[in-house]
Amino acid sequence: MATLLRRLLREIPNRLRRRWRLLMCLVAGIACGAAGLYAFDYAMLATSTPGFCVSCHEMEHAYETWRMSSHVSNARGVVAGCADCHLPDPSQKIRFYSSKAYHGTKDILGHLGMAAFGWEYDREHSRAVARKEMTNDRCQKCHQELIAPGMSSGAMLAHRSTLYPRKGYEKSCLQCHENLVHRPAALFAGKTDPL
Repeated sequence: MATLLRRLLREIPNRLRRRWRLLMCLVAGIACGAAGLYAFDYAMLATSTPGFCVSCHEMEHAYETWRMSSHVSNARGVVAGCADCHLPDPSQKIRFYSSKAYHGTKDILGHLGMAAFGWEYDREHSRAVARKEMTNDRCQKCHQELIAPGMSSGAMLAHRSTLYPRKGYEKSCLQCHENLVHRPAALFAGKTDPL
């Protein structure tokens, strides 16, 4: 009986040490995972800024037209950046990350392809793709008061038919506001009358 008791007393510290090591490994793993997620999230948000987007020369025209638009200079002082319109809301993590990864990969491969193979950047094709992906909910993140007093009756009717469309008559914000931010190169250069 005494030898059994001594053996049990010797094994208790060994069992505690093993559990302590396991607990410390678990805590270290959770801390590293949390730090990794934070760094990943920070990198995703940092690479969604207009300054980062314009680092590719293909985006200079889009950046300049955005910079001169009401999405930068307005009475309220609110600035809508690239990600605000072109990516899902960052609070929807999975949609945001998957969209960001898709667009980032596409842009990098396109940029490298232009450098390696001398491809031309097709601005009109890029505009068409961006327009197709622009959904009304991206506009409505900021523009929530679409039916407001003082608005013209035509604007109120257009906004109401966009907010509450009948089946088959859905409208996009871009149907009326297509050149509000990014104007085509001809308009930007003053070659044609925008009105």
